[in-house]
Amino acid sequence: MAKKKVAMLTAGGLAPCLSSAVGGLIERYTDIAPDYELVAYRSGYQGLLLADRIEITPAMREKAHLLHRHGGSPIGNSRVKLTNTADCVKRGLVKDGEKPLRVAAERLAADGIGILHTIGGDDTNTTAADLAAYLGANGYDLTVVGLPKTVDNDVVPIRQTLGAWTAAEYGARFFDHVSNEQSAAPRTLVVHEVMGRHCGWLTAATARAYIQMAHSKEYVDGFMMNEQLKNIDGLYLPEMKFDLEAEAERLRGVMDRAGFVTLFVSEGACLDAIVAEREAAGETVKRDAFGHVKIDTINVGNWFSKQFASLLGAERSMVQKSGYYARSAPANGDDLRLIQSMVDLAVESALNKVSGVTGHDEDQGGKLRTIEFPRIKGGKHFDTSAKWFGEVMDVVGQKWQTAD
Repeated sequence: MAKKKVAMLTAGGLAPCLSSAVGGLIERYTDIAPDYELVAYRSGYQGLLLADRIEITPAMREKAHLLHRHGGSPIGNSRVKLTNTADCVKRGLVKDGEKPLRVAAERLAADGIGILHTIGGDDTNTTAADLAAYLGANGYDLTVVGLPKTVDNDVVPIRQTLGAWTAAEYGARFFDHVSNEQSAAPRTLVVHEVMGRHCGWLTAATARAYIQMAHSKEYVDGFMMNEQLKNIDGLYLPEMKFDLEAEAERLRGVMDRAGFVTLFVSEGACLDAIVAEREAAGETVKRDAFGHVKIDTINVGNWFSKQFASLLGAERSMVQKSGYYARSAPANGDDLRLIQSMVDLAVESALNKVSGVTGHDEDQGGKLRTIEFPRIKGGKHFDTSAKWFGEVMDVVGQKWQTAD
């Protein structure tokens, strides 16, 4: 009798949970289904299309616990959409005339895979849903169970995605050092750009973690290094709208009084307006295989810096991005607990042949369950009515309105 086989892959951008989730899956199967063979497709769906896989050996199983200490992905990531045939052909992942879904399905069948775990965001898991549907329609029995990772925390209907808590903590650590640049020159404007294409949760959560960090420090009265230097003076999210001139007038007062201004900006804040502005000027805005604007080419932080620097009379302005630092961190304690609970459910669901994505279902009272693939969507907006966000904005001292 052929051995039962489980495959896993990680895809999309990094998040501080991928290494731990892979380690957790290996440990869980070793504990409760040790007869199952484990493999991983290298670099996500790219490895699946290219038949590039990692055999997880007994020696690797024994040391899987070490993966909880690391960031990044031990099996590699990529951004591949199996229904975007033209992109897959262009990148050499399939031959002209081949359908990526069929190539992927045939690879899984040839490899004898009965369970596939996908660790990624909405794009990764909706691609997994496409794959599962294709396989089911063509008579191949495959159970696909996804784990939701994204630092943006923007997957519908999941309350908390893996890695987001850690990214907020490390984004705050990053800016705790950067904030000291305010003492390097008079009238300095510092813009902290935080990841978050459609959702401002990470920017808000990073601001909260940073404020808590700043308030916990001890300072020496009389010197410039004080709590005021560590202030956040403005916070801008995709879910907010603001009057540029009114904000500039408010922040000019802060600059005149304190000698420096700090802004926290989500990379998706004012994104549509910036893209429209560039396209109207004849510029071609780059997009990925999923049709998303390649946000790292937009530089929203630079746009905010240019808008405000002259209006505030800044003599020095700088933009710092915490994204790559924050998303590459190892999972913190809160995420490790969340990962373990989701991994345990993912393995249980897989062994019971229940496909879907594990997560706390906001439509069912926050219950941890395996959520049906058709209900998984990206682009969930941050709920700005959350009490903790109001408290953050009270500390910042900024008036704001919810975007239409």
